[in-house]
Amino acid sequence: MKKKRWLSMVGTGVFTILGLIYIAPILIVLMNSFKKKVYINKEPFTLPTEKTWNGLENYITAIEKYDLLSSVGWTIFITVGSVLVILICTSMCAWYITRVKTRFTKALYLLCVFSMVVPFQMVMFTLSLVADRTRLNTPWGIIIIYLGFGAGLAVFMFCGFVKSIPLEIEEAALIDGCNPLRTFFSVVLPIMKPTYISVGILETMWIWNDFLLPYLVLNLNKFKTLSIAIQYMKGSYGRVDMGAIMAALILAVIPVIIFYLACQKHIIKGVAAGAVKG
Repeated sequence: MKKKRWLSMVGTGVFTILGLIYIAPILIVLMNSFKKKVYINKEPFTLPTEKTWNGLENYITAIEKYDLLSSVGWTIFITVGSVLVILICTSMCAWYITRVKTRFTKALYLLCVFSMVVPFQMVMFTLSLVADRTRLNTPWGIIIIYLGFGAGLAVFMFCGFVKSIPLEIEEAALIDGCNPLRTFFSVVLPIMKPTYISVGILETMWIWNDFLLPYLVLNLNKFKTLSIAIQYMKGSYGRVDMGAIMAALILAVIPVIIFYLACQKHIIKGVAAGAVKG
């Protein structure tokens, strides 16, 4: 009993230290976002004092001088649009794959799973060229590209959950006169809610924080996501407004952290539900 308690205390201590290590960079950025630019480089690890305190000036500069609100708007549009399209299309695809047993559906499932294995670096240059030629280099077009890259994980999780749904429920709906489309939206979709939530959270965190795909695909003269806008805050000849960058980083990170903390219990439920008969 004492040995188990000792091991539990050691484990708690180790994971507490690891947690603090991961949180420390965010806290440092938060502290420096309220300092004057001169003191961010001189005293990066100290708390703001009356001498170094700059209030909300860094946040005001980031929003007004670098037009951060426009980038936030495009990021929200791309994230919400992509997640909605991924959820609807992949859940319907997973339902079809699971219920219709043919060589085509088996091959389709394997392709979706295989897409998770292929490194993004293998296709990024070809993707950039294709996106330009097919006019997908807009916030509307990139939603289709995110659907392609996000489909693998989503289909895999949805397929695992659909296998746990009794077929008799869908057969009863068909007997009552529901066509396949109505059966899916009226019967299957409400049952799939836990996996919908978990997939939605994972996809939201990925798309909100993504830098490389929008950088390669979007027409940056017209559209910038939040991560790209922060990168462009670095001026020519190495000039960097560290105060504004720190403030912008906090504005980019805090929303997704709050979103994750509020929804983390749903991720565990959804993954566990999807693993019942995976």
